[in-house]
Amino acid sequence: MATPARRPITIRDLLTHTAGISYGTSPPVAALYEAKKLGPAAGYGWYTADKDEPICDTMTRLASLPFVAQPGEAWVYGYNTDVLGCIAERASGTALDALIRARITGPLGMKDTQFFLPRDERARLAAVYSSSLSMDGGRISRAPDGPRGQGHYVDGPRRSFAGGAGLLSTARDYARFLEMIRNGGALDGVRILSPRTVELMTTNQVGTLHSTTGLGFGLGYETTDRVGANGLESVGAFGWGGAYGSVYRVDPRARLVLVLMIQILPNASDIGTRFPTLVYQALQ
Repeated sequence: MATPARRPITIRDLLTHTAGISYGTSPPVAALYEAKKLGPAAGYGWYTADKDEPICDTMTRLASLPFVAQPGEAWVYGYNTDVLGCIAERASGTALDALIRARITGPLGMKDTQFFLPRDERARLAAVYSSSLSMDGGRISRAPDGPRGQGHYVDGPRRSFAGGAGLLSTARDYARFLEMIRNGGALDGVRILSPRTVELMTTNQVGTLHSTTGLGFGLGYETTDRVGANGLESVGAFGWGGAYGSVYRVDPRARLVLVLMIQILPNASDIGTRFPTLVYQALQ
């Protein structure tokens, strides 16, 4: 029998991944999530690009499922940002893809960032590979079609615009977005966010719920709160990574934006940790 929530979930809980919402893949809830086409039925939990429905319909099903922690009591990575995408749609009255295009990617000139690739640009989409620590020596091979590999990012059904996963992009486009954040919310004369908002986003908001070793979590970003907590990063650096192995970090003190785009799912390599170290070692 599920335990009632002790208080309502807030938008702040969702932004900091402290709402108690997981991806529904852990044994206590996996079967329930799978029955609602989430959790194990959604690739590794986060995948919705194959859903022939708007993201708010998917999130409505999520609301009927048990969460794994009380709001505000634990850091749990999960469907939080997908819920926020639905909230953004409802608040604006605009589909999330159009909202992002109008408010972010269009003004920043991010011409190669969208949820689904135009069909005539199919050849531009990088293939997804997989790696493991198995008996094959950890060699990579082409991942299968479907939600645990190549995905539905060209053929669709092209209806699910998920806030938490699914945007396609290029290193150039995403570096522009991160440079806007590093620059306090503006780039090339276009302001997307206020400096105060950027400061909130990139400052630890969860104390030690995310980590007790000097890493925090702001409003969407992991933060580095002490020297040595994350390799050679400066205090005040922030970033995260993608499900296919991509890594991005921003270090304002070093005036550095770091973007690594790879396509490996699952990814058992250590390139994600080696790459930032090599970059920092190259700095004077």
